[in-house]
Amino acid sequence: MSIGSPDSTVGVEDHPASAEPVRTAATPHGKSPSRIAFDRLRKDKVAVTCACVVLFFILVAVFAPVLAHIEGQNYSTFHTDLVDEYGFPTIASTAEHWFGIEPKTGRDNFARWVYGARPSLIIAFLATLFGTVVGVVMGLLAGFLGGWVDRTISWLIDFVLSLPYLLFAIALVPIVESMRGGSFNLAPQEQAQIRFYVLIFVLSFFGWAGLARIIRGEVLSLREREFVLAAKAIGVPTRQVLFKELLPNLVAPIVISASLSLPAYVTAEAGLSFLGVGLVEPIPSWGQTIAVATNWFKADPIYLWLPVVGITALVLSLALLGDAIRDAFDPKTRR
Repeated sequence: MSIGSPDSTVGVEDHPASAEPVRTAATPHGKSPSRIAFDRLRKDKVAVTCACVVLFFILVAVFAPVLAHIEGQNYSTFHTDLVDEYGFPTIASTAEHWFGIEPKTGRDNFARWVYGARPSLIIAFLATLFGTVVGVVMGLLAGFLGGWVDRTISWLIDFVLSLPYLLFAIALVPIVESMRGGSFNLAPQEQAQIRFYVLIFVLSFFGWAGLARIIRGEVLSLREREFVLAAKAIGVPTRQVLFKELLPNLVAPIVISASLSLPAYVTAEAGLSFLGVGLVEPIPSWGQTIAVATNWFKADPIYLWLPVVGITALVLSLALLGDAIRDAFDPKTRR
């Protein structure tokens, strides 16, 4: 066979020029732990459903004035002509009052229900935000600095966790009101605002300690890692090490703690309002409504069931969503 024959040419062309693999744009790249967790959440039907329920209640709270305007009612308007001499409603659900009216006062139930979602969500989200920020900062400082800073913060964490939460919340309300002249000398709006801020303070005060203890333990294990030691060796400022080196590695416990705190705070606000140390008139609240509705349950059961169903659906959705977030961020879980 001659060198210039067609067969020899084909034989040369059949051999690849290089055995190295060719990389294309379709080659998959590694994903961060946060990206993997969010991908898991998107595939979790329970998490998606619960997120939609939570979003529904957030939209109800945000657009409460619009919804009440569509119905044509106000949460503070009395309709005494629609109740009898004993205070029982004379009408049920109508085109003017979608969920009926409140016994004794005749106020619209639907307007009070949509406005009642506001304080529960606002208090829960603000308390979670403040508690998370304080807990993360205190945990970072205690775990990274060590020494007397760690001992002081650890003692403070143990002190806060040892306090009786319920008794503290019940006692703090009259103390703050007495500092402002006493509950009898305060206008209803002022008293309601004081209790609103006291609830946020109480929930935030008792919410940061548990997260701070978790963050401290995580930082104690991370501060001996190579990337932290290298940053300290080249003279990186402490603030930058804390918030640019350590904090990105603490996303999972922070997100999990925040997601589990929200339903607890919603329940706490409703429970304290039910006990009479939470929100009061003229701010509508689901817990406050439940406290009043227990006296009218036999005559008007829907008056009680409206806030109960709202709290149950919101807390259950938040709790299941928190469990899904915890599982998604857990590297040992395979969903």
